[in-house]
Amino acid sequence: MSLPVRTSAPDAGTTAGPSTAAASTAAPSGASAPASGPTPAELLDFVRTTASDTDLISSLPLDPEGRTWIRLDGPAGSEAWLIGWPPGTGTGWHDHGGSHGAFATATGTLKEDSLAARLPTEGWKTLELAEDVDRERRLTAGEGRAFGRHHVHEVRNESGDEHAISVHAYFPPLPLMRRYSRTGAVLRLEHVERPEEWQ
Repeated sequence: MSLPVRTSAPDAGTTAGPSTAAASTAAPSGASAPASGPTPAELLDFVRTTASDTDLISSLPLDPEGRTWIRLDGPAGSEAWLIGWPPGTGTGWHDHGGSHGAFATATGTLKEDSLAARLPTEGWKTLELAEDVDRERRLTAGEGRAFGRHHVHEVRNESGDEHAISVHAYFPPLPLMRRYSRTGAVLRLEHVERPEEWQ
């Protein structure tokens, strides 16, 4: 697998900025992950099981204009979210601040674009991606995926007329989320969201 090949130094003052609609939000956590806690596979089991709870899924209020969410109790100190996705909405490119996690679709279909490369988390503002790092998957009701601490992706509901609902879980609870823009092979760090911006 190829790795990113070029980076540029970050600009001063770009590590925080205004929040965009976050797919997942959280309370602060420590800088490093505790040694114990649920694994990505355990989080995947949790989100799949939770996504099959029809009473919970039907309790989420849906908004035709924007995403809606409810915080859930995740297993063993993790955080979890039930998220509603109106047609045409998405997260944009982002990471999870060093947390690992999982998500599963409860209704509708979500498309995930991700990068099959471990990106450096600090010390760059723009990065040119090597060829063949892009991955794409579609997750229909009942399908889910787990991911590691360095996962960078975007998730979208590409339906023109159907809401999607999904369950997400992260451990440790998200300390931050880095937001990126992408033009072709160039990924650019736009800002870093911290928990106080999500509340």
